[in-house]
Amino acid sequence: MKFKLPLIIAICLFAGAPYISAQQQRPPRLTTVTAERYRLQPGDVLEVQFRYSPEFNQTVTVQPDGYISLEISGDARVAGMTVEQTRQVILKTASTRLRDPIATVILKEFQRPYFVVAGEVAQPGKIEMRERITAIQAIMLAGGMKESARSSQVVVFRQINSQMAEVKLLNLKNIRRTSDLENDLTLQPGDMVYVPRDKISKIERFMKLASVAAFMAPRL
Repeated sequence: MKFKLPLIIAICLFAGAPYISAQQQRPPRLTTVTAERYRLQPGDVLEVQFRYSPEFNQTVTVQPDGYISLEISGDARVAGMTVEQTRQVILKTASTRLRDPIATVILKEFQRPYFVVAGEVAQPGKIEMRERITAIQAIMLAGGMKESARSSQVVVFRQINSQMAEVKLLNLKNIRRTSDLENDLTLQPGDMVYVPRDKISKIERFMKLASVAAFMAPRL
């Protein structure tokens, strides 16, 4: 009996190995968006202050092309950067004229983050994002789905650069709680949620923003 017990344990561990391996190989569940610092967008207003060279202090606006114009060093692209990253860029460009510059960058005005809900919802449109929100919560804020909605094929368009968007297809038909991330998705600022009426037979994983705009515009 002394020798049988270790043997039984070994057999049980061996038998459970494929199950553990299969568990580890399963695709990861969708996770929430990691909190990060605000990234600059066109229209944001920055105040740039140089500690020892106040004559170069100025207030600048991020232009539609993502650049700011600095008196001390000319244009610099800052869209998509955090305030700290922008400060580092300004210091680097200013160092061509100043020795060991010290600067402070303050975000004075910013574009409030938002998302868009379109399609078969009661109140489609642009909604300000005041906190973390999931796709189903966004749809509820838009008045909920209409009876004609195809909840099994909710589409989320997420911009990944200046030209392209990633497309995520969600099945919200049987969702029971918004924390069920296997079916729901935490939104990011600028996401566009579309609830279709008809079945979507085929959709690409990536789509040009111009195509997304044409796809969404008639449905807003």
